[in-house]
Amino acid sequence: MDRRTLLTATAATLGATALGLAGRPALAQAKGTVGIAMPTKSSARWILDGDNISKVLKDRGYTVDMQYADDDVPNQLSQIENMLTKGAKVLVVASIDGTTLSDVLSQAKAAGTKVIAYDRLIRNSPNVDYYATFDNFQVGVLQAQSIVDALGLAQGKGPFNIELFGGSPDDNNAYFFYDGAMSVFKPYLDSKKLVVPSGQMGMDKVSTLRWDPATAQARMDNLLSAFYTNRKVDAVLSPYDGLSLGIISSLKGIGYGSGNLPMPVVSGQDAEVPSVKSIIAGEQTSTIFKDTRDLARVTADMVDAVLSNKDVTVNDTKTYNNGVKVVPSYLLKPVVVTKANWEEVLVGSGYYTKRQLT
Repeated sequence: MDRRTLLTATAATLGATALGLAGRPALAQAKGTVGIAMPTKSSARWILDGDNISKVLKDRGYTVDMQYADDDVPNQLSQIENMLTKGAKVLVVASIDGTTLSDVLSQAKAAGTKVIAYDRLIRNSPNVDYYATFDNFQVGVLQAQSIVDALGLAQGKGPFNIELFGGSPDDNNAYFFYDGAMSVFKPYLDSKKLVVPSGQMGMDKVSTLRWDPATAQARMDNLLSAFYTNRKVDAVLSPYDGLSLGIISSLKGIGYGSGNLPMPVVSGQDAEVPSVKSIIAGEQTSTIFKDTRDLARVTADMVDAVLSNKDVTVNDTKTYNNGVKVVPSYLLKPVVVTKANWEEVLVGSGYYTKRQLT
């Protein structure tokens, strides 16, 4: 090969390589950017959610802009605005406060950006296109039923003393959890087989701002000192594992779980590792498993459909009214986890390894 031929061949090869390299980012970005706004890293659950949905979307060829807001509302608003500025075609938002996003979602609408509420309903905005979540009323039903089963209420046992804890009042899901639980408890409360010695009932009295474990622990401390000097707690409705651990810490602090003072029945949610270990150890009674891998897949399917101008698959068009509109939703099924089935449900599904939990 002469020098001119060699130079021509080399140039062609370099040109082809350059085109190939230039083409790769173009291919990677062909499907566009999806902004994912997550509330906090203080809960292992949200870290898993973020990891799962990010992986699914990247595997499908999307560029992902994922931000955690440290449970700070102005921070989340700023992050979402930045996602819009950078050209996100779809926003997936797990809101901190579902009532504060109306203005930024108006900006999304103006930009032609679709919005998917992720697990937490965004309220008071017409610009929420879809909602991907679990059946949150059923979560509450399962939490309460796990308490009913553990106490033997259906077999006529009782009366038992119970205290009620709710989730954050700015999270729409918290009301569904509470209402679902109360639908199960009502006949037992009416028949006095369940008694709330504090008298504290209703989300206005039992809610826990930002789902904060320390707040739940402090409230349990107060309940014990004010209402349980001459009686014992038999059960505690807790809607989230982080709260459950705070409640259990308060109970253990005055001797529950030792001697002749058994640990009360305590519910939970999210199947976080510390709580699953607590269940295995015989402290927490139950938790609710919500497989975030399935939620990630459903959300990614919504993104695909939206950006392909195809029909988005939903299975509920009646339940989730955000105050302005009924948001088309896809509801997944939650599963109760106890000491009897944790290995089958959590390890058998591949969500955790046995080594992580024991």
